[in-house]
Amino acid sequence: MKIAIFLPNWIGDVVMATPALRAVRDQFPTAEIVGIMRPYVADVLAGTGLIDRTVFSNPRGKNRSQRDWSLVWSLRAEQFDTVLLLPNSLRTGMLAWLSGARQRVGFARDLRGWLLTDGVVPNSKGTPHPVLVEYLRLAEQLGCQSQSRKTELAVLPEDQAKLDKFWSGRWVVEQGTWKQAADHQSIPYVCLNTGGAFGAAKNWPREYFATLARRIAVELNKGVLVVCGPSERDDARWIAAEARHPSVFSFADVPLSIGLTKAAIRSADLLVTTDSGPRHFAAPFGTPVVTLFGPTHIAWSETFYENGIHLQHRLDCGPCQQRECPLKHHRCLRDLSVETVFEAVQRQLVRNQQRRRQVA
Repeated sequence: MKIAIFLPNWIGDVVMATPALRAVRDQFPTAEIVGIMRPYVADVLAGTGLIDRTVFSNPRGKNRSQRDWSLVWSLRAEQFDTVLLLPNSLRTGMLAWLSGARQRVGFARDLRGWLLTDGVVPNSKGTPHPVLVEYLRLAEQLGCQSQSRKTELAVLPEDQAKLDKFWSGRWVVEQGTWKQAADHQSIPYVCLNTGGAFGAAKNWPREYFATLARRIAVELNKGVLVVCGPSERDDARWIAAEARHPSVFSFADVPLSIGLTKAAIRSADLLVTTDSGPRHFAAPFGTPVVTLFGPTHIAWSETFYENGIHLQHRLDCGPCQQRECPLKHHRCLRDLSVETVFEAVQRQLVRNQQRRRQVA
């Protein structure tokens, strides 16, 4: 049996799809599962074993129609038995129909129901509900019995080696004493993830992050590592510099990769993050997380992770789900104070220490 799965485009959505991918993998252990995805999605899933092969699809840029037809012929040549559509777009529905697969499973929305053999009735777009659960509903349509909501990721050895190289030889102040690191295990640190592809409305002010970084370093004697994507290098560099503390570092000037970010978050004592893709890297590795929500409804990206704290400043105008603040004040995040976030950081670190003692 050969199954094609169209993966989501957003990094966080890909992580939230892993319980559904695991359900398919477990239900069809001998099937060949091929992921249809954008290239960077493969980096998110690397090492998990959830996908056997990948076929890359990139709808952006020039010659889109030519690339889509090339993809259609590739899909037809594969002779898939089943296609599972996690995205809701009409485009993916059309690609599935043109693939010639006998079974095509997805949500019957956006006028694409006729393209599917097994159209699942979607929940209302106006009612916030966890995307993770929706993906599991699609897997259930294939006969999958597993309803585990646990997300999963892996870190490749080469990415862990890159993280160790980053920390090796760096000096930090710990308990008032200078200490030179040998690898990621030498320094207890907190990760800060500041940006997101969604839009500026999700961003907590960078001056708040700088103040938070300094307080973590000074008051909690922790190292701080600001992770970032390519478009966030300047902010990461600014935050680390503005914190004015030798134990605050950033990835602003190192070769970036999704794998390196996964490794950094896995090894951290805590992640403080906006509601963006790397936020979802914490749960699979058991890293405690504090997530700062602004314009988005928490329910959409709920992952049922018990070691997470959600912070959101409630306003009459929100959550508005807008990429830019329509009222131009951005109070949903500007009014979320550093003190509130710092208190959540302290609570999480204390809980984590207590858990470690119980395990020991």
